[in-house]
Amino acid sequence: MELVTPSEKYKDSFIAGVKEYQGETPLNSRHEYYRAIDVSDMKDNFDAYLKRLSDAEIGVGLPSGHVPQTDFWLVDNDQYIGRVSIRHTLTDHLLNIGGHIGYDIRPSQRHKGYGTKILELALPKAKELGIDKLLLTCDETNIPSRKIIEANGGVFEDKRPNPHGGSDKLRYWIQL
Repeated sequence: MELVTPSEKYKDSFIAGVKEYQGETPLNSRHEYYRAIDVSDMKDNFDAYLKRLSDAEIGVGLPSGHVPQTDFWLVDNDQYIGRVSIRHTLTDHLLNIGGHIGYDIRPSQRHKGYGTKILELALPKAKELGIDKLLLTCDETNIPSRKIIEANGGVFEDKRPNPHGGSDKLRYWIQL
């Protein structure tokens, strides 16, 4: 099991994971990312998707309000398990409810310890990117995510209202 740079090698298992996310209910904010992916286009233009990820790492072509981020994929036996995005800096919005890291595990692979492992493996990567103190957030109602953050040394700071509605956000810091 390792974190890898997204590549063509994992195309088929990544697309299978996207299909799982797209078929999952109930919907939540992470599904917006996956629902925006056109699977049929991705099959033919996977290299364009990979290019968007590498461009995002250096800040090219980012939507307004977004910051550069580095994406890694967790793979096990050459199969895509999940993704982690490490945001290089924090905007006011990210400081309040988004944090430095976003991660998710494909639905068929949840409850197997991969969430804890993906965050564990991402921490040294964040340090390599120059982040010394890392902010992680999760919905107050997301008990599994809270446990993952705490298992990786997250120290609770506070709870903040979600300006988009829904659950309040819990904020944790990890000193790297």
